[in-house]
Amino acid sequence: MRFEDADLVGRCLAGDTDSYGDLVQRYQGAVFATAFYYVGRHGAAEDIAQDAFLAGYRSLPRLRDPAKFGPWLKQVTCRTAANWLRKNGERISSETPLPYKRTVAIEDARESPRGRTERRERLDQVQRAIDTLPERYRLPVVLRYLQELSYQEISEYTGESKDEIRGVLQRAGRQLRDLLSEEGPATGKDADWHRARK
Repeated sequence: MRFEDADLVGRCLAGDTDSYGDLVQRYQGAVFATAFYYVGRHGAAEDIAQDAFLAGYRSLPRLRDPAKFGPWLKQVTCRTAANWLRKNGERISSETPLPYKRTVAIEDARESPRGRTERRERLDQVQRAIDTLPERYRLPVVLRYLQELSYQEISEYTGESKDEIRGVLQRAGRQLRDLLSEEGPATGKDADWHRARK
């Protein structure tokens, strides 16, 4: 049985800390994606996500509307990321981030070095294209196509309706297709641009 956010918040405030664990599990992808959106480093994003959940837990008694836990947590995450950037921004501006180590699928292991290089170039083009989107579009794109959240999950996290999210993603998709088609042949194999992120 899936409890609503307000129910889980109420249970947590009544002393059931496992309920907060359920909220963490529900929003961990969105919180990580938001942190990564701000700092662009996987390790830092993981640290920020942990700090944001801890700050959320400590501040939970001050949440006025438990039904709006998702949008409230998004604001906590944004503040946590902004604080992290204030403390660490100067240091990270002079360092090169380490590449993210992900599990290698069997198909990837069989891929030729040239194929891996081409795919890396496509991924870089997609990331550059996302970075040029208006700020209003970037986070929903990251949540949908990098974290693969559903419209419902994005809606619960941002506080916007599913129709608003769908509209933003449609407009962002058109802009990304246009941007990627202008970049040339490296994206030609990826008419469906978001597949390049997988």
